Amino acid sequence: MSGPGPDAATATKVVGNPSWRRMEPPELSPMLTHALDLFYENGFHGTSVRDIANRVGVAIPSLYYHHGSKEGVLLALLEYSTSDMLARAHAADADGGDDPVQRMSNVIEAIVLRMTTRARLAALEGEVRYLSPENRLRYRVLRKGVEDVVREIVVDGNARGVFHTADSAESTRAVLAMCQAIPRWFHAEGRMSPEIVAAKYVDIALTAVGYVSTANPSTRPRTKRAR
Repeated sequence: MSGPGPDAATATKVVGNPSWRRMEPPELSPMLTHALDLFYENGFHGTSVRDIANRVGVAIPSLYYHHGSKEGVLLALLEYSTSDMLARAHAADADGGDDPVQRMSNVIEAIVLRMTTRARLAALEGEVRYLSPENRLRYRVLRKGVEDVVREIVVDGNARGVFHTADSAESTRAVLAMCQAIPRWFHAEGRMSPEIVAAKYVDIALTAVGYVSTANPSTRPRTKRAR
């Protein structure tokens, strides 16, 4: 049995943040910070408990005390990452008011900004296969929360006639899969900033759900530069 994930105060802190676009460094313990670096460098399978303990500078029993196992460390990181994304998605959605197009634009922007500025955390999703069935279920419950936010927006947009997609569930999964692939190619030193990538993906996502602006294209909601 793995140890507990991040506490509720940490997981929901972003909801009270007036700017869901602001991406501060993740608030992780030294143990989780070093484990994240090692998982990113060597993969979960290629990292041992001893590697993590040595990098942190603690005895192996200390890691077991806090997280139960190496899998517990991975789960804590995944839960932190996904809880943070879910909180940002809700805040971005709320910031869009009653407009499905603006809500969709905001949520996709929030997801992409997180995928680009916190690429190491986002890349951990590739290690989910190492979780036990019980812990995988815990992770998927959180992850489905993000999917539910986007799907609700797509359904609302369809009902109002501003989106045109035959299958809201599949369209939602396709849009999220597109965003989740970003950590595989995005590099901070590349030519596109996180804000530019977010703007491009907002346009692609709106096209994927069948949005066609009836006004001047320049009136389509655009992402704003992070402050």
